[in-house]
Amino acid sequence: MSMYCIGDLQGCDAPLGRLLEKLDFSPSRDTLYFLGDLVNRGPESLKVLRRLAALGDAAQCLLGNHDLHLLALWQGARPPGRKDTVQDILQAPDSETLMDWLRHRAMALQRHGWLMVHAGVLPQWTVAQTMALAAEVEQVLRGGELKAFFGAMYGNTPDRWSDSLQGADRLRVVVNALTRLRFCTPEGVMEFDSTEGADGAPAGYLPWFEVPGRKTAGTAVAFGHWSTLAKDGAAPRLRNNTLPLDTGCVWGGCLTAAKLGAEAGTFELIAVPCEQAQKPGKAGKSG
Repeated sequence: MSMYCIGDLQGCDAPLGRLLEKLDFSPSRDTLYFLGDLVNRGPESLKVLRRLAALGDAAQCLLGNHDLHLLALWQGARPPGRKDTVQDILQAPDSETLMDWLRHRAMALQRHGWLMVHAGVLPQWTVAQTMALAAEVEQVLRGGELKAFFGAMYGNTPDRWSDSLQGADRLRVVVNALTRLRFCTPEGVMEFDSTEGADGAPAGYLPWFEVPGRKTAGTAVAFGHWSTLAKDGAAPRLRNNTLPLDTGCVWGGCLTAAKLGAEAGTFELIAVPCEQAQKPGKAGKSG
């Protein structure tokens, strides 16, 4: 029995198929943990969702910002973007089934000694608090007020966590941290404009995983979202007990899996190249 964390797919079904062959993956034996952004920008988002949904419990999937965007489109709460490649999902005969499956995915997972998120964790959050806050968003996503939720979800404020936050503001901060975070201040003030690598932090900000005193520092964290951390095709590496696994498949990089070891925080990397011809610009690299 093997367990794998896999970085952002973004609609790249063909590389996923090659990766699963390379892993000798068996759904009756192994478990895959996908770190969000299953869809969009790539050419085969519909195939990706159908493949993952068919795998049942063998595919444990997180929601990323692109997945939430698709759900917002489904609910009519968000206009399509110029670079979206998900219209075939919304027009598919099994669209309702796939969207219902998608909205029941997780915002965070804690498995085999790892905390798994799409983007990041605010430095003030413990692992337990992260999981509890993720569960608050999951409850809303699985409920009957989806359109209202997505109508209020978008925005950059509040830009920091407070235990006193309630309602839409509270949920928005949680969603932004888990699906959009790259840089924040030591006090946890989030910044959403910069998409550079870790050394491109704006003045006064740090990569979230470099903030001193981060309360999740004692737990290994696997995340995606930040393809510019994989510079020049370099393999992912542990950074302050965090493992970034978005290696830019949709931008012509690789699709990468980390085979989780028996001891927490240990892993083996397996990757396949991606043939995508996307040209990343600032918008393209935004995750």
